[in-house]
Amino acid sequence: MKNIFSVDLEDWFCAYNLRINFKDWDKQEIRVVQNTRKILRILAAYNTKATFFVLGWIAEKFPELIKEVETEGHEIATHGYSHTLLTEMTPEEFEKDLIKAIDATGSVVNKPIIGFRAPSFTVTRKTLWALQILNDHRIKYDSSVFPVGFHPDYGIGNSDLNIHQLNGITEVPLSVVEILGKRIPCSGGGYFRIFPYAVTKNLIERCNKQGRAVIFYIHPWELDPEQPRLNLPATKKFRHYFNLEKTEKRLGKLLSQFKFQTVREALQI
Repeated sequence: MKNIFSVDLEDWFCAYNLRINFKDWDKQEIRVVQNTRKILRILAAYNTKATFFVLGWIAEKFPELIKEVETEGHEIATHGYSHTLLTEMTPEEFEKDLIKAIDATGSVVNKPIIGFRAPSFTVTRKTLWALQILNDHRIKYDSSVFPVGFHPDYGIGNSDLNIHQLNGITEVPLSVVEILGKRIPCSGGGYFRIFPYAVTKNLIERCNKQGRAVIFYIHPWELDPEQPRLNLPATKKFRHYFNLEKTEKRLGKLLSQFKFQTVREALQI
């Protein structure tokens, strides 16, 4: 079975967990170019194509990087412009952010942008209004719903685990496995770094045996143990920095053991 590989293309300081204000982004050390190229090299080594959900601010600052990603055969989708959570925006603010993101990213690539992923997966029960706005701007699929109920920032606990239609748009949810009534993520990101690799491998295999492709995601900064370190509360420090030095090796192992494709390929659109 072919799973789906995705990259949330943002820099280390864009992460919501760090709470660095958008107006201060220009003051931070830029590491996204080198880290994205590291991911590109790894994907090329395993002949894997991915969907890159690109932050509009990054596309505006580094258009050549986004062109490079597309030239290597990967899909370009949007991750919004300012990485503002949908739960912190009005519908009008979200639409403005989305238009800015599509304009910034779409102007540097050849194929139309048809996919969206919300910052921090914040398409929740309270923000389902966003799907109509996506539809209005010719977005064909969303990959923002995390079907879990335990996370304080995101999740729809009883959401369908399969790719499905939701409010007029194709929803490509992040992947979980149900074990003893509990939904355990096997989608990547912090879960990929925190869980032992053997656990991730087992969960992906379970998901595939149930006939579901896993939607996997990673951030470029998760392959960068040399990134600036902030003085954070213990839980935030753990979530952001734990096992950064192991991600690159784990990613190679993952790509050697499972097959992946883009969202566009999986949906055949």
